Amino acid sequence: MNTRLQVEHAITEMVTGLDLVQWQIRIARGERLEGPQASADRLLAPHGHSIECRLYAEDPDNQFLPSPGRILELREPAGPGVRNDSGIEAGLDVSLFYDPMLSKLVVWAATREEAIARLRRALGEYHVSGIKTTLPFFRWLLDQPEFAAGRFHTTYLDDVLRARNGTPFVEAPPELEEVAAIAAVIDAVLSVPAVNGKARAQNWKAQGRVESLRD
Repeated sequence: MNTRLQVEHAITEMVTGLDLVQWQIRIARGERLEGPQASADRLLAPHGHSIECRLYAEDPDNQFLPSPGRILELREPAGPGVRNDSGIEAGLDVSLFYDPMLSKLVVWAATREEAIARLRRALGEYHVSGIKTTLPFFRWLLDQPEFAAGRFHTTYLDDVLRARNGTPFVEAPPELEEVAAIAAVIDAVLSVPAVNGKARAQNWKAQGRVESLRD
C-alpha cells in the first residue's frame, strides 16, 4: 500500500472539500475520520470538476528538456476556484540537479467546460520569465477540440504533438526575426574568403559596418 499523498491529491481536495494533509496528520495521531460514519462514500462524494497543470521548468520546443536558470519575473494567477501550490519566487535559481516542477496550478468549477475556461484564464495570467516553462504548451492544449470534449486516450498526447510537425509553441517576435536575418547576412559577408586585396577591402568595409552597428 502506498501511504504517501499523490501529486494529484489537490484534485481530490478540490472536488471533496477535504484537507487531506490535515487528515493525514490527524489519523497519524490516532483520530478517527469525522462525518457520516455509516458511509465513506458520502464523506468523499465528489462534486464539480477539477483540472491540474504541473508547471515545469522545461522547454516544450526542445522535446521538454529541462530549462535551468534564474527566474527573473513571476506573476502567479489567483481568483475564485484557482489554487496554485508553488514554492518559487522571482530571483530563484532553478537547478538542473532537482525535479524541474515549479508549481501545481489547480482549478475547480461546476462543469468541465467552466473548469477549462477558468484554467485558460489562470494560464493567461501566469507569467514566468528567465527560464522556459510548460505554460505555452498548456495554453495550446486547452484549445484542442479533443481535449475540450474529453476525447483522449493513453497515446493522445503523442499523437497531437506528432501532428504539430515541429511547429513551435512560442513564436519569435517579428523584431527578433529581423535581427536574426541581419545577423545571417553579416555572417555570410564576413565568411567570404579573402582571395585578393579587393576581397580583403570588402571584408574590412563589412567589419566597419558591424562595428558601427555595435556602437
